[in-house]
Amino acid sequence: MSQSGYPYPQSCPTVVPVQAFNPGQDAEALRKAMKGFGTDEKTIINVLTKRSNAQRLEIAVQFKTHYGKDLIKELKSELSGNFENTIVALMTPLPQFYAKELHDAISGLGTDEDVLIEVMCTLTNAEIRTIKEAYQKTYHRNLESDLKGDTSGHFKRLMVALCCAGRDETMVTDQQKAAADAQALYNAGEKIWGTDESVFNVILCQRNYAQLGLVFQEYKRISGHDLEKAIKSEFSGNIQEGLLSVVHSIKNKHAFFAKRLHKSMKGLGTHDRDLIRLVVTRCEIDMGDIKKEYKANHKESLADAIKGDCSGDYRKCLLALIGEA
Repeated sequence: MSQSGYPYPQSCPTVVPVQAFNPGQDAEALRKAMKGFGTDEKTIINVLTKRSNAQRLEIAVQFKTHYGKDLIKELKSELSGNFENTIVALMTPLPQFYAKELHDAISGLGTDEDVLIEVMCTLTNAEIRTIKEAYQKTYHRNLESDLKGDTSGHFKRLMVALCCAGRDETMVTDQQKAAADAQALYNAGEKIWGTDESVFNVILCQRNYAQLGLVFQEYKRISGHDLEKAIKSEFSGNIQEGLLSVVHSIKNKHAFFAKRLHKSMKGLGTHDRDLIRLVVTRCEIDMGDIKKEYKANHKESLADAIKGDCSGDYRKCLLALIGEA
């Protein structure tokens, strides 16, 4: 699965592959950390937060080869709570991890639309295709069918459009087409009584990110305000959230994820599952950039937010992953 961070090729990850990588040695260190009485959590954190997802999977292969045991099962039997959940997430191949998050968002009581929006609105075509394959392989079900079965109305159509993974990714821009698209959005929304949501889906789900940047500028020129304002007045509920997320993630993906992180920790209680997913999936892509946006937009550092909201080995593990250990 690509770790492109598209459309920001110069992204700043906080977890990078370790250079002098010795998976056999790492497997041995983990076995020692779990052998005998008590668990050496510090070693587990030091090894697994300093390796890439691909390297962790290699360690698991070596662990099985050397000791005849499944590393994830061993870790699960030694750890508990959110620390265990974070470590298991780190040990899961990324496409399978995303597939599980989507499956659980769809199959529980009610639907967690925020998770669907976060995943489907921000990934590349290749990433979405890989997740669809992993979903089919793991659950013997079709992701698009499950999305259709669990969502409705305009929001369902947005999810299906994104699931098609048909976005142009050339980054070629055309000012005239941008002006035409902006006019089409204006005509389909603010200009008419009622809204033609299909026009929003086609443009926001198919145009490349650079082209959409021009469309947003043109829209502001035509209407005198941002497209977000129109979406807020024309749509409500999940479809409004979905379309706004598409726009926000295209305008500034790092600020979008910073906001999601903030939402996972503010208010009563922590949405640990969201926090874990965001840290684990972004640490190898652009967590350095997300941290900067977090500080700029939320008046405290991401590290301080985590320190204030989490405790113990769970906190240490998250801080290590965001490069603040």
